[in-house]
Amino acid sequence: MITRSIVPDAIARQPWHMLIPLTGLVTLGAAVLYSAAGGSLQPYALSHAMRFVIFLCMAIVISRFSRDFFRMAAYPVYGTVVVLLVLVEAIGAVGGGSQRWLNLGFMTLQPSELMKPAIVLVLARFYETLPHAMTASWRGLVPAGVLIGIPALFVMIQPDLGTALAICFGGVVTMFLAGLPVSWFVGAGLTAGIAAPIAFFTLLHDYQRNRVLVFLDPESDPLGTGYHITQSKIAIGSGGFLGKGFGNGSQSHLQYLPESHTDFVFATMAEEWGMLGGLFVLFVFAVVLSWGLRVARRAPDRFSNLLAAGMAATIFFYVAINLMMVMGLAPVVGIPLPFMSHGGTSMLTNMICLGTLMAVNRWNRRPGSFS
Repeated sequence: MITRSIVPDAIARQPWHMLIPLTGLVTLGAAVLYSAAGGSLQPYALSHAMRFVIFLCMAIVISRFSRDFFRMAAYPVYGTVVVLLVLVEAIGAVGGGSQRWLNLGFMTLQPSELMKPAIVLVLARFYETLPHAMTASWRGLVPAGVLIGIPALFVMIQPDLGTALAICFGGVVTMFLAGLPVSWFVGAGLTAGIAAPIAFFTLLHDYQRNRVLVFLDPESDPLGTGYHITQSKIAIGSGGFLGKGFGNGSQSHLQYLPESHTDFVFATMAEEWGMLGGLFVLFVFAVVLSWGLRVARRAPDRFSNLLAAGMAATIFFYVAINLMMVMGLAPVVGIPLPFMSHGGTSMLTNMICLGTLMAVNRWNRRPGSFS
């Protein structure tokens, strides 16, 4: 009672059993970025910590929104992000051979990242309004496929295969949970298996084909296209159980490990903090994702259930693909590790997912409440 009288109710009711471990993960991420910058807070560690604090406040604000607000915002948000994707094609900034960003002056925005939570939101709204009897008909498949296909196509054009797959993953998971027949997904999987070789030779860019080939045999070109995976596995393996010690990672400090502060931040961490650090990272993600799934299971209605499950699946895709990528279990597709990799739009996207889960968690306690 004393604590409640001191701490505002809006703060006391936050899921701190999830947020405290997450803060520990972000702190570890900041320490890794500090080391990757050669023992300097700039340019990575300080901005990483500041973004987390700012976006956590944003997530708490999002958690105060009502279900009616989310329902009302679903299609406008989706449409806005699609317009931003069109603007990327028209006036977007080019970097690393891809056209993915919009320069807003105060920050560089990657709209394709924002589509990951937006596609879950719009599909949750679509299936909420669709009668259950129509879910297993073409009316439950074709409109949803169009909603997913439009942004995925624009993102593929950039080109950004990893983000396009993430958008499709979140959308397909939402469709599956909405109750579409399992046979449709089995058929789609078989079709994809047949179409994949054709797409490999006709649709993928040369660098994307090289990434797949290198994934299958990274030692075939260890100094060329296989360099990223080879150096990442060396960094992870050399860390052992306890690691080389904070600030003593040779792979990142001697610049053998590419993108040590973004896509391969886990390898940077594992070299200095070892398997123990890796287990801590996995533990925190397990806490966050299991909490998200509990929120989805307790959701009071179809919209809330699909929204929470889709947001948890989006975070899971980030984590799974990045960790598989840095360990050589998946092709390098340029997906950052949530809450550890340096990157403003990535942090923004994951905190939007988290804030949405916190909102559904509040609806579970206070159905229909605006407060």
